[in-house]
Amino acid sequence: MKQAPRNRILLGDAATVLATLPTGSIDTCVTSPPYFALRDYGVDGQLGLEANVTEWVEDLRAVMTEVARVLRPTGSVWLNVADAYSRGMQYGAPSKSALLGPERLVVALAEDGWIVRNKVAWVKTNPQPTSVGDRLATVYELLILLVRQRDYWFDLDAIRVPHRSRARQRRRTVATGIPAWAGPLAGTQAGLGGERAFGLPGHPMGKNPGDVWVTATAGYRGAHFATFPPSLIERPIRATCPEAVCTACGQPWKRQRIVAGVVPPVTENPGRIPIVRMGRGRLVPCGCEAPTRPGVVLDPFFGAGTVGLVAQRLGRDFLGIELSQKFCRLARDRIAAEAGA
Repeated sequence: MKQAPRNRILLGDAATVLATLPTGSIDTCVTSPPYFALRDYGVDGQLGLEANVTEWVEDLRAVMTEVARVLRPTGSVWLNVADAYSRGMQYGAPSKSALLGPERLVVALAEDGWIVRNKVAWVKTNPQPTSVGDRLATVYELLILLVRQRDYWFDLDAIRVPHRSRARQRRRTVATGIPAWAGPLAGTQAGLGGERAFGLPGHPMGKNPGDVWVTATAGYRGAHFATFPPSLIERPIRATCPEAVCTACGQPWKRQRIVAGVVPPVTENPGRIPIVRMGRGRLVPCGCEAPTRPGVVLDPFFGAGTVGLVAQRLGRDFLGIELSQKFCRLARDRIAAEAGA
């Protein structure tokens, strides 16, 4: 299979450049496209300054169609989007109404065949102040996780967080059946049965981080108007961009998992309730005994290059696409400066 360029920034329009990349050559995509009508980057042909929110959605759908093509079948996309408030019907909603841009976009992408797996709320600890007096301040943005098929590559163990509750010294039984009041889409606690039986508060490697992520906005002082906080995109890259991909079979190496209900091998106080040391576990080779390559993460709206910067820190490769020559230079200098530090 033909490989996409790696650790490079390609100058040009996102949809146009994406059309030149090989099919199925990208492991994951983490990006924040220009929000509708909120910023003018001073570049001809920029996305985000369409006449109305409907046209913005259609332009992003065209980009995402190409992203779907270059993505591996088991790949995923993390899409950071935020809303704006209308100043007249010409923008797509009555004056003072939320435009519902993210919601319109997600519905359109679902119609295009994308599977919406998560809507993560990025809650900002330092939101921009507002003088509005007749509504609540907006202190969060959305990070949408999209995939193309039911089974996809996702390493939850790489992003688990420590449990807040302690292990119990007495084993207890957890009700794992479906209660009588449950509807057809209700979940169960079946996954907790094994851990709770051994007195553990949950999964031995830590808990699922959930879909509310609290972090500050970026403090970068460069010439770019808006940058991802590096802490926000570490989890998406760790979870969906493999550390090692076999060059022979093309399969990512998988992390060794601890199975629910099985006593973990690393314990203290033998014969009693096991105490498991937190850790991400080790990668298990595919068996081909061939060299590996890092996974590659794509950002088609590269901006100041934060996705490339974090990918480099985490040992992954990146590919950026950027319409502005100025931002290309900015991102290249920024990534090179950290690599040489």
